[in-house]
Amino acid sequence: MVTVSPRRRREIIDALRRGTVPQRGLDVMAVGLDRFEATLNEELTTVAAGGGVFKAVRGEYGSGKTFFARWLTDSAKQRGFATAEIQISETETPLHKLETIYRRITENLATEAISASAFREVIDGWFRVLEEDAIAAGANLSAPDDLESKTAGLLEQRLATVSRTAPAFAAALRGYHSALRDGDVATADGLVAWLGGQPSVAATVRRAAGVRGDIDHFAAFGFLQGLLAVLRDSDYAGLVLVLDEVETLQRVRSDVREKSLNALRQLLDEVDAGRFPGLYVLITGTPAFFEGTQGVQRLPPLASRISVDFTGAPRWDNPRAPQIRLLGFQQDSLVELGRRVRDIYASDSRAHDRISALVTDEYVARLAQSIAGQLGGRVGVAPRVFLRKLVDILDRIDQFPDFTPDHSGVVPIAVAELNDDERAATGLDAIDIDV
Repeated sequence: MVTVSPRRRREIIDALRRGTVPQRGLDVMAVGLDRFEATLNEELTTVAAGGGVFKAVRGEYGSGKTFFARWLTDSAKQRGFATAEIQISETETPLHKLETIYRRITENLATEAISASAFREVIDGWFRVLEEDAIAAGANLSAPDDLESKTAGLLEQRLATVSRTAPAFAAALRGYHSALRDGDVATADGLVAWLGGQPSVAATVRRAAGVRGDIDHFAAFGFLQGLLAVLRDSDYAGLVLVLDEVETLQRVRSDVREKSLNALRQLLDEVDAGRFPGLYVLITGTPAFFEGTQGVQRLPPLASRISVDFTGAPRWDNPRAPQIRLLGFQQDSLVELGRRVRDIYASDSRAHDRISALVTDEYVARLAQSIAGQLGGRVGVAPRVFLRKLVDILDRIDQFPDFTPDHSGVVPIAVAELNDDERAATGLDAIDIDV
């Protein structure tokens, strides 16, 4: 029996009911990922010690790349990391615009305590740490000016390295702290928005801190260094940054693609050069992106850094390589996942005994086979629909004492329930042409 807290159980089941990947509790659902766990833990330990890691994950659609990324960030948060997940998009988050990437990092920053938009809490927490350190160093708590002076001194000392490349970051932090001290809420709000990369902050707000303009492409890396410094001083282990769906670069204009690939190479070079201590970067993409002519291979310096030979048997894949591959679900792993979800659901259900009697291991196996069969036998595409249907069956058993699922495990799937990849797997998108 899988044991989880009521809160984690509710979050997992609610997400699966909606057909989405849960944000938390993924360790109990990480079927088939055991071979990566030791290496990822080693890499997170390296990052927590001040190192940097750049990792690429490849897999076809439906192979579990998003789940893998969420599993990594969930594990990282439990180890004291902050995380940020970003979906690369030509219109919303273009990879070649680093200022946009930085803004998305601050917008999606999450910690174990705060699931999203934790940027301001991190900044405020850092100032609390600075004040505590200033008091420990002898600042007079009853003399606000002395405390402010020593806190400002610590700020300058700890951002000295960052100030050389992004002096505006330190200036905005000073201005934000002063605005809070003076009770100027509007200025404080504006400056923390500017620090987070938000555009169009009022000029009067920026003048209060002695900064000008918006954060641009060239300043973005410096501000990321500043954020990492703040995280380290706030006792976070580091930042895990996920850049998901980078394969979308294959569909953009050639000039934009070249700029985006170069930005990716630049980020990799900066991580390897040690300029981002405490940063773990994970990118996800399809095999076509890593091997095709419209992806990584268009930029040989990038390809040579992260390419891996995957011609051998998957069992010998090296988890420590800069690029790893996911093979997606097989039938046995899909069934094992179903069993775990059933046990999680039953752990706090009034109908525990009925669930045990009706949703047996054999029934879960039949249901998995039925769902995969309706999706053209493509097991790797089946998990989302399979789990959604399984939770629906468990809901009915939980609510209706006289409900009994079809013993055969056959459950119909409506076209409206499917996403594009699932619909393609059924063959329903095929076009009949009369000749």
